[in-house]
Amino acid sequence: MKKLKRSNDAKISGVCGGIAEYMNLDPTVVRLGTVALAVFTAVIPVGISYMIAMAVMPESEV
Repeated sequence: MKKLKRSNDAKISGVCGGIAEYMNLDPTVVRLGTVALAVFTAVIPVGISYMIAMAVMPESEV
């Protein structure tokens, strides 16, 4: 089973890239989805979730 890890394909901290690798998706799609979700939920919930993911997800070994 794959583990969810932050990616080396990072724009900010690798959270969206890591989620994209885990789900076999294009990182751009995940990033756009994150931005759309942030716009529609007034940014704060997504920002808090992103910061928690940044703290909890381990770094990639590669």
